[in-house]
Amino acid sequence: MSSVPSPIPQFKAPPPPANKFYFYRMQPTDISDVLAIENDVYPFPWTRGNFLDSINSGYETWILRDASGALSGYFLLMPSVDDAHLLNITVHRDLQGQGIGILLLNKAKAIAQERKLEAILLEVRPSNTRAEKIYRHYGFSRIGVRKGYYPAPNNQREDALVMKLAL
Repeated sequence: MSSVPSPIPQFKAPPPPANKFYFYRMQPTDISDVLAIENDVYPFPWTRGNFLDSINSGYETWILRDASGALSGYFLLMPSVDDAHLLNITVHRDLQGQGIGILLLNKAKAIAQERKLEAILLEVRPSNTRAEKIYRHYGFSRIGVRKGYYPAPNNQREDALVMKLAL
């Protein structure tokens, strides 16, 4: 009997050693690298303006580079009065399933905890079952649905699952 590997990581191994990766605040000069990943991973990617607006608004905008300087992933976290909204978190397509997303989530969580925030909120497409499973494994729970939140093919809209991680 042959076994077909699951496309969803099973989290049997810990995330990669953090000392092989380095976090930096996202700068406008990083956006070309960020957009290369964003455009490769998402059918409806953020624009250069979306990233610049987030940087200029003072959000927690972070990139993760490996020891060679290659961009591995990034996230944008918008703190508010008592919680934070994870606006975007993305891992380079070739590095998905290797624990990079956990490193990114750990950094976002640490920032929220340093600010003494109570929770992190995020939206995820119901069709992105892999991401939803990762968030659930990490401790996020589903708290609602935003109807027609995301653009979808053929001028349609897709709902968003709203998830929350209590800190």
